[in-house]
Amino acid sequence: MTEYLIAFNDEWVPEHSPEQLTAKSEAVWPVIEDMQAQGVLVYSHGGIDGSTALCSVEASGGEPVFTDGPYAETKEHLGGFAVVDVADDEAARHWAGRLAVALEWPQEVHRFPPRMPHDSTRAGSGEV
Repeated sequence: MTEYLIAFNDEWVPEHSPEQLTAKSEAVWPVIEDMQAQGVLVYSHGGIDGSTALCSVEASGGEPVFTDGPYAETKEHLGGFAVVDVADDEAARHWAGRLAVALEWPQEVHRFPPRMPHDSTRAGSGEV
C-alpha cells in the first residue's frame, strides 16, 4: 500500500456562506465515512487557518532562529486534506474524485515516498 495526500488550497474555493459550508460538510462526511469503512483513511483535516502562522524558523550556525516573520509570501493556504493508504494511483484518484464531487472544488493528489526501513511511525499516530 502507498500513502497519498489529497488536498486543496483555499484560493481554489470561492467565498461560501456559513450555510453553504455546512452543506459541504454534510456532503463530504459520507465520503470520509466510506474511506474509514474501506480502511484507507489515515488522517483528514479541514485545513489550517492561514492567519495563524506562529513563526518562521531558519538555521543559523547550527541553531534554530525563530522570528515572527517575514513569512514566505503566498496567498494560498491549505484548505483541507486527507491522507489515504491505498493500493495504487488509480485508487488515490478514485478517492480524490469522490471528494471533488462532494465538495465541488478541485483536489490535488500527491504520492508520499516509501517509508524508510527504520521509520516505525505511522502517519496520523501523533508521532514524528
